[in-house]
Amino acid sequence: MRNTFTKEERLCARKRIDTLFKSGSSFVLYPFRIVFVLEKNSETEILPPCQSIISVSKRRFKKAVDRNTIKRMMRESYRLQKSNDLIPFLLKHNVTLYLAIQYVGKQILTYDVFHAAMNKMLKKLQDECAGTYLEKRN
Repeated sequence: MRNTFTKEERLCARKRIDTLFKSGSSFVLYPFRIVFVLEKNSETEILPPCQSIISVSKRRFKKAVDRNTIKRMMRESYRLQKSNDLIPFLLKHNVTLYLAIQYVGKQILTYDVFHAAMNKMLKKLQDECAGTYLEKRN
């Protein structure tokens, strides 16, 4: 599987974003806050297994340069690690994951710290999705 983060993998639909924040589950794993919703795939609609939003608070980081730097590092670490365990799990169970990754840290961290934190976050997200998915099936 290629390590890409295409337009189709970005969550842009206003209706789905509203659903995500109104009825989604969430957890915090410093320096990220994750909000997610799992949906069963229909046969008619062809969607990528995971659509996501990456955001950084304007209140915490006043300069756009800082926000963009953080988002760039988050996107890169997400892009490289999402296909390890998360995407195969979603494809196996035929579900779509809508995901919001929000940065809640107070300072800009190094890329190595982002990479390690993203790895932990994706593992926890997979566990949470497995729990949510198994609850819905029973």
